[in-house]
Parts: sequence; structure tokens; C-alpha cells
Amino acid sequence: MKVETSSCTSSKTTAKTVDEEAERMALIEAALYAAGRPLTLKDLCSAAGLRSRRKVRQLIAKLIKFYEEKGGAVEVRELPDGRYVMQVKPTYFQVVRRFASKPLLSDGALKTLAYVAYCQPVEQKEVAKARGTQAYRHLKLLENMGLISRERKGKTAIITTTPYFSDLFGLSHNPDKVRSQLRKVFNEMKIREIGE
Repeated sequence: MKVETSSCTSSKTTAKTVDEEAERMALIEAALYAAGRPLTLKDLCSAAGLRSRRKVRQLIAKLIKFYEEKGGAVEVRELPDGRYVMQVKPTYFQVVRRFASKPLLSDGALKTLAYVAYCQPVEQKEVAKARGTQAYRHLKLLENMGLISRERKGKTAIITTTPYFSDLFGLSHNPDKVRSQLRKVFNEMKIREIGE
């Protein structure tokens, strides 16, 4: 009789632990969704109500695995700087972009941004040569949005992307790695040239 009671108690404890874990994972998921931007491990510890970074990392790993196995259009990723983000997979970005309540960028500005990201550091005149005179307007918009920075060099400016750009698109802060990450995205989207 005592064995059954002990077994029953153990079963209730296990169920409670599983429910608690699922609830904490849901809190992490909700925080990532609501933020719409990358969050630090500290942010996610706070959202989950846990002090243990190790436990929160385990919960995030389970959440990442859940989204991978689900195979949908949304993913949870760890960024190179250790932050985490929930985002639409790059494969679906072009399709869903038009449904966003406020489009982030026009097609032209997005192509100019892709050119800068791929070729950075790049002279402003080279961007204009590749993208046309409208590139100056795009560059001003991109700079105002905090996606690029311009550094004066004589009569021209050197253009690079910002850490905010990398965070927003889930890319590395290292320009060389950005290039290879963009190549991969372009291949997935079947884009042969930046100007397409």
C-alpha cells in the first residue's frame, strides 16, 4: 500500500514539474514573440521567472527544437552574440513582407540595403553606380532607420551596416560572415545577383 502511495506522489510531482517547465517555456516563447527583436539570456530569465541561466538555456534549446520539428515558417534562433530571436524564416520573408502592417522597406531600398550589406565597406558612389540615382534617397532612409552608417572619406562616404541591421535580420556582426550568410539566403530565394 505504501509503495502505491509513494508511486502516486512521485507521479504527481513529475506532472507538476512537466507543467511548470511547459509554462516557463511558454513564457519565453511569449517574450520572444512580443518583443519582435532579439532578447538577451537575462531578459529571458526574467520572463521565465528563473535565476538559473543553465535552466533557461535548456528551455530555449527545447523551444528551438520544437520549432525545427514543427517545420513551419517561424523559427527561434540563437544569434552569434548569444541573444535569441523569434522570426520568420528567410525563405518566407519575401512572401509575407507585403502583409506586414507597415512594410519595413520598399523593394528598391531593400535591394540597396542588400547591396551595401554584401559589398561593405562600400563607397557611396559605388552604391549609386550599381543601384542608380535613387540610391541616395534609399541611403538616407536606411541611415535614418539606423540600418547603415556613413563615414566621410574625402568627397565620398564609406557605407557599412550597423549592429542594429545585423540584429534585425539575424545576421552576424562580422561583415565577412554577413556575406556568406547572405549568399545562403540568396541561394534559398534563388537570387543570382544582388541587383535582381
